[in-house]
Amino acid sequence: MPAHNKWQEAPYAAVRSDPRVIMFLQLPQLWQPFLTWLTARPAPGEAMRPATPLGFVRAAVLWTLAGIALGLLALAIPARAAWLLLLPGWLFTCCGLGLFQVVVFHHCAHGTVFRGRARNRQVGRLLSALLLFKHFDAYQREHMLHHSPRKLLTGEDEFADFVFTMCGLRPGLAKRALWRRVLWVLASPLFHARFLVRRLRASVLSPDWAHDAVGIALWTGAAGAAAWAGRPGAFLLLWVLPVTVLLQVATVLRILCEHRFPDAAVISARGKEFVCRATAGVFPGAMPPDRGAGPVAWAGWWLQMLLVQLPVRLFVLVGDAPCHDFHHRRPATRRWTGYIHARQQDADAGCPGFPLNYGETWGLFRAIDENLATLAATPPELLG
Repeated sequence: MPAHNKWQEAPYAAVRSDPRVIMFLQLPQLWQPFLTWLTARPAPGEAMRPATPLGFVRAAVLWTLAGIALGLLALAIPARAAWLLLLPGWLFTCCGLGLFQVVVFHHCAHGTVFRGRARNRQVGRLLSALLLFKHFDAYQREHMLHHSPRKLLTGEDEFADFVFTMCGLRPGLAKRALWRRVLWVLASPLFHARFLVRRLRASVLSPDWAHDAVGIALWTGAAGAAAWAGRPGAFLLLWVLPVTVLLQVATVLRILCEHRFPDAAVISARGKEFVCRATAGVFPGAMPPDRGAGPVAWAGWWLQMLLVQLPVRLFVLVGDAPCHDFHHRRPATRRWTGYIHARQQDADAGCPGFPLNYGETWGLFRAIDENLATLAATPPELLG
């Protein structure tokens, strides 16, 4: 209660306008752990809960298996309404796949999931073959360039390559035109086919024949087992669809909220301020109603949190994705497993070593909108 009173009495406008602080002040303690995970922001004074890299590996496996099991249940129950279970089934599966992609595969490239470099590489190579990610060795090389201020947002940057080459976005276009291209990308069968071909070439059709053989054997074996069991349709619906189209939709949305385009002078300088302004925290959540609001307002807020922000957290902003700015400022830290509290502690300390503290946006679509606005304001010649 003393901590609660401290924040109730805080006079600072920045504190009083922080959605997570208001959630802490106006909602029971029972809900705080869930809200911490959902928003990726800790409650004021909340202690960090221990987490390990293997915990994220287990979570990825469990979410994926739970989604497939829910999908199998939906197909097994004869009632028509049972097909509604496919929606949470796909969501759970994609959450697991996203954790494999964003957390396990990504942090293996940084060498911070397992103790030894060899084990990180082995797991990364297996995941790239199984889930059609870019060959791990190539991804690791390119990702290290992405973390260089000299390469970020240039032609050698994996983020810029995806945004400009794959998604067809261009600096200087009006924000409305950029949004139209994003919506076309998300819905276009042609885009998803191109994206899948690119993934296949980078994973199971790479120059590394041994790596390719593993991927081809895994996919051939899985398809053969499904055919032998008489469930090829289930295999396509519950595994192939999430690994391809659904994961690609999630990837597009996640990449578009990761980086923004600072002013021309900041980009040209390519110093620490550039790192600060090119990334921001993106937190799923919304400001709660005023304390005196009625049940209708609170019901609307909870519906938004559970029907919009929760799916966003499970589908797009998985794992430590909301704190991508922390990762770019501290890319080699092993504190990433406690990313929610680690970022907040770094922010509370003023982010030592950087000229600017952390920035943030609440809501995935607002973050994408802000990022597209910065791209629209960027002169085309600045990015070559």
